[in-house]
Amino acid sequence: MKMPLIKKITWTKRRVSRSAGGDIFIFVVLAVMATFMALPMILAVSNAFKPLNEFFIFPPRLLVRNPSMDNFLNLFNIMAGSWVPLSRYLLNSLIIVVFGTVGNVVFASMAAYAISKHRFPGANIFMGMIVLSLMFAKEVTNIPNYVLIASFGWIDTYQAVIVPSWGSTLGLYLMKNFIDAMIPDSVLEAARIDGASEFRIFWQLVMPIVKPAWLTMIILLFQDLWKTTGGNFIYSEELRTLPSALGQIVAGGVARQGVGAAVILIMMIVPIVVFLVNQSRILETMGTSGMAN
Repeated sequence: MKMPLIKKITWTKRRVSRSAGGDIFIFVVLAVMATFMALPMILAVSNAFKPLNEFFIFPPRLLVRNPSMDNFLNLFNIMAGSWVPLSRYLLNSLIIVVFGTVGNVVFASMAAYAISKHRFPGANIFMGMIVLSLMFAKEVTNIPNYVLIASFGWIDTYQAVIVPSWGSTLGLYLMKNFIDAMIPDSVLEAARIDGASEFRIFWQLVMPIVKPAWLTMIILLFQDLWKTTGGNFIYSEELRTLPSALGQIVAGGVARQGVGAAVILIMMIVPIVVFLVNQSRILETMGTSGMAN
């Protein structure tokens, strides 16, 4: 009986070749797309330095012809005449951003760790509710949130904005998927065998590993809270945030169109800088958690 011949499979590595013309074509396409996506930012920067007469030129000009700092000077002069100083509005925004962001990171991380690495009845139901909550816009929950906050007596307080931000489910979803992908159960079991408590495992083992995830949570929630005006929850002028005060200035009419452009640029700068500093962390988290798919 003849034995079947076993053919040796050899793998050959093929090198993908692309002509110089193909490289140039791809570069041109990407450059055009990048320019198109950068147009809103270019327009915002240009408008902030336009004198008032250039806003009414037809056809409109993308770039400023005679740049001026008058818009920013007028903005600071208007804020200087307000009975509540600009520093107070800025302090209110920082209080809401800092406490809201820190609280969300802590609670979302702890909840994500429990759902991901602890088997308990109803875990899948909780995760399904979290995913379902991502489908609803904020406007859907405005009335229930107002009724709940009013029942706690938090209307016209910082808590009215800070506490609801702790329940943001986007960060919890990102963190849960990141923990699933990056932390095997064997590592946690080894830590438990060594006598580490659950809190120590969470704080000293899990949190350093999932640093890209909670940095992404900080950036996303920071951007959301930075632009909040307090909505229907804050009425006192001394508790209003910086976007609320700047929004009142912009509502002054056509004569303040230049000031409004300066306001838009100021509100854009901080989130953009924070994003650029940590953009690699955001891309890593999105890819690991499945948000990019």
